[in-house]
This record gives sequence, C-alpha cells and structure tokens, in this order.
Amino acid sequence: MHTDQRIRLGVVGLGAMGRAMLDAAADHPDVEVALAADPSPAAVERSRTAHPHLAFTASPERALTGDGVDAVYIASPPATHARHAIGAMKAGRAVFCEKPLAVDLDEGAEMVAAAEASGVANALNFVLSDRRAAVKVLAAVRAGEAGEVLGVEMRFAFPEWPRAFQRDAAWVAGPAQGGFLREVASHFVFLTDRLLGPLDVADAAVDYSGAERFAAATLRAGDVPVRLSGQVAAVPESYEWTLYGSRRSYRITGWSRLETAGAHGWTPVPVDDGPHGDERARLAEFARAVRGETTTLADFAAGLRVQRVIETLHLRNREQHR
Repeated sequence: MHTDQRIRLGVVGLGAMGRAMLDAAADHPDVEVALAADPSPAAVERSRTAHPHLAFTASPERALTGDGVDAVYIASPPATHARHAIGAMKAGRAVFCEKPLAVDLDEGAEMVAAAEASGVANALNFVLSDRRAAVKVLAAVRAGEAGEVLGVEMRFAFPEWPRAFQRDAAWVAGPAQGGFLREVASHFVFLTDRLLGPLDVADAAVDYSGAERFAAATLRAGDVPVRLSGQVAAVPESYEWTLYGSRRSYRITGWSRLETAGAHGWTPVPVDDGPHGDERARLAEFARAVRGETTTLADFAAGLRVQRVIETLHLRNREQHR
C-alpha cells in the first residue's frame, strides 16, 4: 500500500451518492481521490465542473484496479456491485460499497467469499452505522436499559418514488435493482440486525407499480417480532424505527431524531451528530479500516445478511402470488 498517510481512492459511479461522496473525498484529510469514473459522459462532466483539479475517466476498471489506487468506493447501480467489488478485491484493493451489497444473492455470497479470501478491508455504506441516535440506542440496549426487547417496528412513507434527488437514476424506480426496500428499509434492517442479530422473514406482502408502492412484513430476530411497513402515497415523507422494551422504549425518526419512552410518553433525547453520521465521517472510518483499525462500519458479511432479508421479501411475495 501507498505509504503516505492519505488513502488513494478510486471512485466508481457519479450519480447522486457518488457525487456526494466525491464532494466529501475531494478535500478529505484521510483520502486522496486518485481517479473517478463513470461510463456516462454527462455524469463525468457534472463532476469535472465541480472538481476540475481531479482526474476522471469513463472506464470503471481503471479506477478499480489501476496503478496508484489503494482502495475504491463503489456507487454504481447494484447489479454491477459484485463485478466491480470482486475485481477490485482480487487486485488487492479495499472496497467501500453502497448498499445494497448486491441484488442477486449468489453474487452477494461471492462478494463475501472474495473479501474473506483477499483479506482486504470491506464495508457497506449504511447511514445508521455511526449516526449518534443509533449509537445511543445500541449502547442503551447493550447496557440493559431497555429491559427485555419486546419488539421492533419500522415504518416508511414517501409522497413519490423515486425521490427527487434520485430521478436521474432510472434503476432506482424499477423492481430489478431499486425500490424503497433496498434503498431505505435496508438501513433500518441493518440497525436491527446489529442490535438483535440475524433476521428471518415470517411473511411478506409487496405491491408493485414499477418499484414497490406498498410493503408489509413480519420478521423475527430470534424470539423478537419485527414489523416493517412502507407506502408510497399522498403523505409526507417519513422514516420511523421503534424498539419496544419492558423498561424503556426508543424511537428514531428522520434518521437522527431520538426519543425515549417509559409509561408517561415520549421524551426527546438531545443528539448532536457533530462530525459523525455523514459521508466525511464514514470516509474517515473507511480509512481506519484500510489501516487495519476497528470501525463502526458494516462489513460485507453484515451486508449479505441484510440483502438476504430484503431479497427474501421480494421472493416470498412472488411465491405467494403464483
């Protein structure tokens, strides 16, 4: 690996998330953008205009395995994740990938196997890996403050799908790679998995008009029931995750707002993400992972557990409607 302090990073995919991470990486103290890639000339030009001092290419392979690259960040469509990540890891590059890990379960398993075989750092960009609200709940539950965990509930609502910032990515709207289960629910499935362990799908109902328009599912984390529901309708956009405990319950809304409850109602808990919970913070965590340090990031194995839940929801629904 390059011996300078900064990690030389290749960036693949310059859509909404790729541009956001590129913005964070362009002047980051822990990383140096070696090369950014997208096969779309328009995507490259948008990013080149914002960062004229950086090097760009239309070839993802150059950014993944070219000389002068220590690690890669992958924000291309999910169906390309396995090909890009496995190629990079076989070339000895650490990989930071957008979720979902993949959309094909066999490919997700191949990514985990390649990560184990290569020994390189590997991570998924789950927002709730380091948001302070999620970290506080994790610490409270592990300290026994919730008492017995009685259940978890996740609820999502969207006035439109895809959301405005995703409209340029056609795949986000379709059932093959997109939808709010993969794009949004996966973050909260990850948090639940981190808190309670692997989840199994008991039943699922998903209605589609292109991508999902409605989803309802019952999951289980061991003996703990977990309920998930999502809807695209004439409603305000909302994200809500609630853990019900015998002593105390916890609710995260809007990704970062935390409340706790006893018998007398919900009380806001002050949360200051400060330098945590954004792309710059997770890039710093990834740089630590590349250097062999312990981090808050999810690895590919955790990403595969989440992928199995999300893809099982789709599969179970298809089986029920045959």
